[in-house]
Amino acid sequence: MIKYVAGLLLGIVLGSLAAAALLYFNPLAARNPLSPLSVSNNDILSLGYSGVPTDSIVYTNNGESRVQPHPEKVRELWEAPIRHSDVLVTVLTDSRNDPAGIGIKFSSDSENTRIVNGEALVDSAWHIHLVERGSLFVEQTENYWNFLRKIVLPAHWSSSNHWKGLWNGNMTVGPGALGTAAVTGGTGEFAGLESEAVEAVRASAYSVAQGPVAMEGRLTIDVTGNVELTASDAVDR
Repeated sequence: MIKYVAGLLLGIVLGSLAAAALLYFNPLAARNPLSPLSVSNNDILSLGYSGVPTDSIVYTNNGESRVQPHPEKVRELWEAPIRHSDVLVTVLTDSRNDPAGIGIKFSSDSENTRIVNGEALVDSAWHIHLVERGSLFVEQTENYWNFLRKIVLPAHWSSSNHWKGLWNGNMTVGPGALGTAAVTGGTGEFAGLESEAVEAVRASAYSVAQGPVAMEGRLTIDVTGNVELTASDAVDR
């Protein structure tokens, strides 16, 4: 009897390990397709920001995450309807790395997350205001599976609890059919704009204790036919 129970338990353990290995090494789940906007001839507005919470104006969550709110004593999102949400308020820079405006990003864990499919989904929205230009709204679904797989998990496995390297990835996977975000113009030169965008991340250091240590984000927004681009909007492609 003991022999059969031991065999059953061993089978369960080996099956679980095989499933975990298949999930981690699954080449289909690891795909990071090229952004359609990176090969577009349309007019593109490029906005960058620091992905390190302590570089932000304000970053907050439920206070229980490894990434702590910034600055200290900022209100935390502990109420039940929003406890799985994050808010980031940050300076946005143009392609010359000069300050261009302010971005407020609201992010919430998606109910459509399916880890077995390589989908660690987050629903997010940017409200962007560019000085003397106007405002616009970006709505998207992001997939953080490759970020978790390539950066967060290796950091936990490391004896130093840190990851260092160079990783570039497109985070946006929808709602657009080509994996793009939905853009709606608000005020100023962006009024009436209906377009698409992609958010990408470039990371070089991550800490288990602090979260991102060296990370930059970039929003690439199609503004064709609606906005007269300036020299600082130019994107090298």
